[in-house]
Amino acid sequence: MGFDVGVVPFNSDGWGPPDAPAAPLLLSKGDGGATQPANIPFAPFSRSEKLGRVADWTRNPNFGANASRAAAGSRDAVFDFALDESALSGAAADDASFRLVDGKPPPRPKFGPRWRFQQRPQLPQRRDEEVEARKREAEKERARRDRLYHLHHRNASSAGGHGFGANRRDSPVLKSSVDIQPEWTMLDQIPFSTFSKLSFSVPDPPEDLLVCGGLEFYDRSFDRINPKNDRRLERFKSRNFFKVTTTDDPVIRRLAADDKATVFATDAILSALMCAPRSVYSWDIVIQRVGNKLFFDKRDGSQLDLLSVNETSQETLPDAKEDINSAYSLAIEATYINQNFSQQVLVRDGNKVTFDEPNPFASEGEEVASVAYRYRRWKLDEDTHLIARCEVHSVTDVKGQRAFMTLNALNEFDPKYSGVDWRQKLETQRGAVLATELKNNANKLAKWTAQALLVGADMMKLGYVSRVHPRDHFNHVILSVIGYKPRDFATQINLNTSNMWGIVKSIVDLCMKLNEGKYVLVKDPVKPQVRIYEVPADAFENEYVEEPLPEDEQVQPPAEEEATASAMDAAAEAEANAAAGVAEGEKDSSAAV
Repeated sequence: MGFDVGVVPFNSDGWGPPDAPAAPLLLSKGDGGATQPANIPFAPFSRSEKLGRVADWTRNPNFGANASRAAAGSRDAVFDFALDESALSGAAADDASFRLVDGKPPPRPKFGPRWRFQQRPQLPQRRDEEVEARKREAEKERARRDRLYHLHHRNASSAGGHGFGANRRDSPVLKSSVDIQPEWTMLDQIPFSTFSKLSFSVPDPPEDLLVCGGLEFYDRSFDRINPKNDRRLERFKSRNFFKVTTTDDPVIRRLAADDKATVFATDAILSALMCAPRSVYSWDIVIQRVGNKLFFDKRDGSQLDLLSVNETSQETLPDAKEDINSAYSLAIEATYINQNFSQQVLVRDGNKVTFDEPNPFASEGEEVASVAYRYRRWKLDEDTHLIARCEVHSVTDVKGQRAFMTLNALNEFDPKYSGVDWRQKLETQRGAVLATELKNNANKLAKWTAQALLVGADMMKLGYVSRVHPRDHFNHVILSVIGYKPRDFATQINLNTSNMWGIVKSIVDLCMKLNEGKYVLVKDPVKPQVRIYEVPADAFENEYVEEPLPEDEQVQPPAEEEATASAMDAAAEAEANAAAGVAEGEKDSSAAV
């Protein structure tokens, strides 16, 4: 059986097909020479009309009156071959050979959610519009919930402050560092937003007036410590650490009597002012205006004497004060760790570098920590000079020259709060660990950097100290010690020295306009702002009490620290005894075997 391709017309007059075909390409059976192709309808059209499909193979083949009417009324009815006799005969043959398979849905599991191990079934085509409508409604509901959440979040932020720590989830109600008395008069309140616009440059370097104390050399072997080769943190109970305020410093009193400056402070107080926009917890500074002089002091047992932990973190700490992971307990623990770390990383061979005068706060024969005090003077304007007592902790030799060094320690109490395990990440991802600490302790690291810049240190050492066990807050290990140059580290954490001094200059100018008396600068516990109160002259002092309380009823910060130290020592001895007992038991069992 051959296949007739038909007659190919030839145009002898030019290009293209002739005006009339010579013979039809396809002829219907029995036509005997019909001139029209078989089963192809003729549809006249113009070039402006829009053509449809050549053939509709996707329409629903319901051969009935309704289908005929729908086909007749459609635009593409002339190209519809569904009603062709040949198509009908072919469809009938296909229907005769068609056999329906099992179309039942698969059985659902009796237990567990059905979406766990099954793919999402395809929805019937007729329900697509319903599904799309449901999706649109779900998106609208989700957008509405998100809008309400962000609105509530903005209201909470405006009421509770912004900046570092403003998004602390379920944060507890923070308390003020000092009880505001009814007789105090609020003079002014300064929002932190105004601090970010301030800028002031001071002559660098400042003038060194006097250096007191003695320094021990840094032990370079601690630079090689890593988490696999850690060292146990020791305790230095015999060495005394001094946290003396400005007006109790005999050297500052002497310099004030000689009219060496008009503003006096310490590096701890200045760093708190310089880094105020990064603070979350409340703190306070006592300001005394005496004549034309200004003294910035701190109260006994002030918040400035303790190191905050996770102050700018979004993870909240337990509220219970007796909890080992509460903010107060962690502050005491961090302060002890910082003091012990600063003495352990030294070469304790008795070799010290002495300066002009001995430690002004130590009595004769008393063992003091390695610390030197640099009394430095900055020029704020033609009539205003500032003298600050700055602390440096160690000294080292770099290429034959002495380099001053500050020593501070970061502490890890529970990896669950930070999300980064130092023992696993310090060697491979040191930058991630530092970035996490900058997020959770931005204020503390900024104050350490500011103190290093004030004292003129050539290097600042940061130690990474972790608990032996997350539930043991008495025993710690040193995992690593890393050194940074203060100016480079300040640039890394976005600490602008001009902005720091701009904040100090604005506070000094504001206080210089006040009358003689005593004032207190308090950071609001909730809002990002500071307030200035005028307080009585005998505020924060015990001299006006006629009959003091008995000694056993007085609660002073040193007594509390001694109690904490004794508790730490007792717990450490108990743990050591328990470990020794376990070791002896293992030896006996091995000997018996």
